[in-house]
Amino acid sequence: MSRVLAAVAWPYANGPRHIGHVSGFGVPSDVFSRYMRMAGHDVLMVSGSDEHGTAIQVKADAEGLTARETADKYHAQIVADLQGLGLSYDLYTRTTTPNHYAVVQEIFTALYNNGYIVAKTQMGAISPSTGRTLPDRFIEGTCPLCGYHNARGDQCDNCGNQLDPADLIDPKSKINGETPEFIETEHFFLDLPKVAPQLTEWLGSREDWRPNVLKFSHNLLKEIRERAITRDLDWGVPIPLDGWRDAPMKRIYVWFDAVIGYLSASVEWAKRSGDPEAWRAFWNDAEALSYYFMGKDNIVFHSVIWPGILLGANGQGELGGEIRPALGELQLPTEVVSSEFMTMKGSKVSSSRGASIFVGDFLAEFGPDALRYYIAVAGPENQDTDFTWDEFVRRTNFELANEWGNLVNRSISMAHKNNGGIPAPAELTDDDRALLDAAVAAFDVVGEHIAARRFKAGITEAMRIVGLANKYVSDMEPWKLKDDPRRRDTVLHVTLQVVSDCNTLLPPYLPHSAQKVFEALGGEGLWAAQPRIVEVADGELTYPTLQGDYAAQQATWASRPVVPGTPLDKPSPLFAKLDEKLGETGPAWAPVG
Repeated sequence: MSRVLAAVAWPYANGPRHIGHVSGFGVPSDVFSRYMRMAGHDVLMVSGSDEHGTAIQVKADAEGLTARETADKYHAQIVADLQGLGLSYDLYTRTTTPNHYAVVQEIFTALYNNGYIVAKTQMGAISPSTGRTLPDRFIEGTCPLCGYHNARGDQCDNCGNQLDPADLIDPKSKINGETPEFIETEHFFLDLPKVAPQLTEWLGSREDWRPNVLKFSHNLLKEIRERAITRDLDWGVPIPLDGWRDAPMKRIYVWFDAVIGYLSASVEWAKRSGDPEAWRAFWNDAEALSYYFMGKDNIVFHSVIWPGILLGANGQGELGGEIRPALGELQLPTEVVSSEFMTMKGSKVSSSRGASIFVGDFLAEFGPDALRYYIAVAGPENQDTDFTWDEFVRRTNFELANEWGNLVNRSISMAHKNNGGIPAPAELTDDDRALLDAAVAAFDVVGEHIAARRFKAGITEAMRIVGLANKYVSDMEPWKLKDDPRRRDTVLHVTLQVVSDCNTLLPPYLPHSAQKVFEALGGEGLWAAQPRIVEVADGELTYPTLQGDYAAQQATWASRPVVPGTPLDKPSPLFAKLDEKLGETGPAWAPVG
């Protein structure tokens, strides 16, 4: 089996995360990672909170906190939300650790020594009222290339081209609406044109990526240029060069240090695992696979810039260079798996644009699996998807509660009432065998879909088997077979076997309810493992992480025969039906209208 790195986009720690965020990076990466573990692969799923940059400082000022206090506050909140959602990270960490600083500086040094970092002057944006450097993403204006009115200072989301704030027509600060002042300042730049031929060749070999990602990435390469990797800030990773490392207002740009987080988190995981070199099996081995999960606004960083950084650090661009022993040859992504936007009322669900449904609020009222299911079956996998409370209520009530929940409840209830446990089957009919065969065949179909990052198709096929099982029960009517107990028991046995099979297909999507169904079927122990919050230390810094012992779970990607005689208790409802009015009004904390 393969070694698989699941590299998950880093949520920014300037506020709680909304469902638009986790629809892009969270649920897709977890469905994939859980399946790959069940299929026997060695998986390393890593991420953390992105905690540097001016946006943190702006939030800190607004709340009367320091940048560190702000990062601490929201990192802890994000950890709790992601743990509640059941995202099975091997390590979820943060970017403000000594370990991360060291790995970022090692990558910077590799690029600098190989000639892919150059110093030059540029026009930097300054807030006239505060004198503080404005982050590129906090400046909006009209794109000079396509005319889009909400282009950001680092890129245009409409045409996808890289920009500098000074390029924008009529630039305005998103913080207070003032026009930035531009001053000349010296910075280091990543010389992306020097790796562009190699990037083009590499992207040309990525034939099975989602078409939108490939098209977007190739378009970016047409206009590729040097990109600043330092900023005039006092909050960030110091620049590891004489004359720069002690400069009070010079730090590595947040976008540059954040993408390196995938590597630094892997290094931290290895140290905490007891084998400090364990990360190399996922990063230096050419046979290892790596999948990067994010929303479409981060494609540029993962399909062009991060591979460019890796090529430069490896000395594989036009300038050549050497591989640093501390890093080894770092492998480029196998695939960049980008989702589109989760929207609300036709606009991006974004706290900065005033439309948010926060993960914590959602989990508190509806639990994790209802959200996971909605994102999987109706989320923005290949196109923007508009979240509506009406659609959420419909899918929860009619698909989760009526279809899956009712199948589990009535099959176990009938077996409990008539047999006290799982009954033994008699001779099978063609109808029995057809249902059993369909359930077994689904393992290949669903598995193939998930492995190919077609998560919506995977959950759709699993729920198709649920529908077949419900039809089978309705057609066979075991409640009418009291005068033919052998046939009744056979029908119930077949139904419970398919319930068990469906409950093996569904843990990647519905891990919390899968554990409940496993126990309702008489199972004991851990079926679908969950992440746990673990407090750790790095130097003088202590902080919460997400970790998990996923090898301890029993769920594997194969049909398991149910055992006749296994005692069954009367089950509790798996999913509560929602009030239909909720679809019209929404909850009090996220009302419709």
